[in-house]
Amino acid sequence: MAFSTKLIMRQGQSLVMTPQLLQAIKLLQFSNVELTQFVQEELERNPLLESAEDVARALDAADGAGAAGGGDAAEAGASETFSDAGEVDWSSDSFATDRGSLESSLGTELSNAFDDDRAATPGEQAAPMEGAGLSSTSWSGPSGGPSGDGEASNLEAYLAAEIGLKDHLETQLNLAVSDPTDRLIGQVLIDSIDDAGYFSASLDEVAARLQVRSERLERILAVIQTFDPSGVGARDIAECLAIQLRERDRFDPAMKAMVANLPLLAKRDFAALRKICNVDEDDIVDMLAEIRRLDPKPGRAFGGGSIQPLVPDVIVRRQPDGAWHVELNTEVLPRVLVNNSYVAQVSKGKVNDTEKAFMSSCMQTANWLTKSLEQRARTILKVSSEIVLQQDAFFAHGVEHLRPLNLKMIADAIGMHESTVSRVTSNKYMATPRGLFELKYFFTASIASHHGGDAHSAESVRHRIRQMIDRERADDVLSDDAIVAKLKEANIGIARRTVAKYRESLKIPSSVERRRVKA
Repeated sequence: MAFSTKLIMRQGQSLVMTPQLLQAIKLLQFSNVELTQFVQEELERNPLLESAEDVARALDAADGAGAAGGGDAAEAGASETFSDAGEVDWSSDSFATDRGSLESSLGTELSNAFDDDRAATPGEQAAPMEGAGLSSTSWSGPSGGPSGDGEASNLEAYLAAEIGLKDHLETQLNLAVSDPTDRLIGQVLIDSIDDAGYFSASLDEVAARLQVRSERLERILAVIQTFDPSGVGARDIAECLAIQLRERDRFDPAMKAMVANLPLLAKRDFAALRKICNVDEDDIVDMLAEIRRLDPKPGRAFGGGSIQPLVPDVIVRRQPDGAWHVELNTEVLPRVLVNNSYVAQVSKGKVNDTEKAFMSSCMQTANWLTKSLEQRARTILKVSSEIVLQQDAFFAHGVEHLRPLNLKMIADAIGMHESTVSRVTSNKYMATPRGLFELKYFFTASIASHHGGDAHSAESVRHRIRQMIDRERADDVLSDDAIVAKLKEANIGIARRTVAKYRESLKIPSSVERRRVKA
């Protein structure tokens, strides 16, 4: 068999994932916060992109400055400034900002808006405030008084920075420990304390890493456990409660025995606790009240950072005729415009090949971003509308009428791929008359009917289980088998282990524990 080189032509199909296509796919699964951050980065990177909000504010400022001038001269200047407005493209795909007209309307050069902050050169004349003994920086700074336009300074500049748990503990460590080596060890231990206030690392591992004895770490950790908030630095909940009880002078032998048997307390086995603690029923009640006044998560007072409120991407409203109106929340949709006029102005001048290539790349990226944002909005609206159509009974009657739904059903209905629907429904929220729901909430598993008929949604079955348990009496606590029997009477075929799984997901204790609590 002879080997030889041949030139063969073949025809085939393949999918090429360009960088822009990959970025468009990422845009679909971005939340509104991530999308806003991404668009802001593009605005800073691309000179051809304009934010619609910034443009509107600039036009309002220009109109206000022109109106404040007064007189025929101001009107003549304004008419001269905007005499060529008919040449500007004001469509939604592009926007032209005439810099010269803005500068003449504002009465200043945009590039020199902050020239007052620099020192005057020998050939320049000092500002009037500088001649009066007041520098422009001290007068118009963010914390030095009102700004140049007469508005008060930003009050947020005076707010103190939020102190975290680790910063709070390190401040106390510097006051409580004088040895520099012990301070360094203490900082390492503080770094291992989580947001709840617990020491989550292993002392042996830290000792091996720092090449120190475990006894020294135990001593420094004991010092940290005396810091505020009470109970911080504990290795488990029992130690956390013991630290707080010692500070309250309530850690007697009976309380020590109760803290050592927290599993019995969780099961509410008060009879066994009375025997272990060697106390009567009244003492048990007092000890329980003392335990309830403690904080099992002492670090949560400092929080884990700012809480970002959930903002809906889609809003569903009921129409007077009973139909559902689905619309996008325009408040969370960033709006960008392409400045085609700036490209025309630059192209009229002398530009080299590198500058032409840069402007061409910026124009291509800007056009792609505007089209991708529009396509993303249309896709979200299309998927949300189909979800509302499929789950009409839920919006009308409640969670008991939630239908089984999967990604394939939505994808087939709107003619898209399942992966696209999955990306659209990630980190997106829908505001409805029944509350705020993530789009993923409406996709639930299917549970077959016991005697045939339509299948039931897993979420609606969980809701039925919760309702049954909420309605049970103290003398008739439902076991998992009893719940299965009642669900079969409602034409829902489900196994006992599935009921147990749903009950645990709802954080509902077992029938034995519920019976003990109700007793």
